[in-house]
Amino acid sequence: MTQFFQHKLRLPAYPSGYHLITDKIEDAIPEIAQIKTGFLQVFIQHTSAALTINENADPTVRKDFQTFVNELIPESYPRFIHTYEGPDDMPAHIKASFFDTSLQIPISGGKLNMGIWQGIYLCEFRRNGGSRSLILTAFGESI
Repeated sequence: MTQFFQHKLRLPAYPSGYHLITDKIEDAIPEIAQIKTGFLQVFIQHTSAALTINENADPTVRKDFQTFVNELIPESYPRFIHTYEGPDDMPAHIKASFFDTSLQIPISGGKLNMGIWQGIYLCEFRRNGGSRSLILTAFGESI
């Protein structure tokens, strides 16, 4: 039998950067343990933050992400006209589109089936982005 579970997860405010949130997601939707084979979809309800999956062990990877992306899309770009909410707003929108608003992760045997060195990142592109909301939807065949 296929089951669906959905929860909203409200994350606390994070500073600009790339933050591992895998544990927070797993804690917010414990019904994953009831799914033999399926998927978890994680959707962020914002336009200036994003999600990605990458290295979960070495924090310098997350710092290098931030350095590279900030150099690729600088706040000082002189042609931005959407500047009403501050100099980090338009760059945050562009950065969010470079990443993604949702992830789909396989569930196998009641657990997320990611690689050993993979973790879910909240990509916070604003200096003061505030709390962020995620919609977590797990679905699949019951154990």
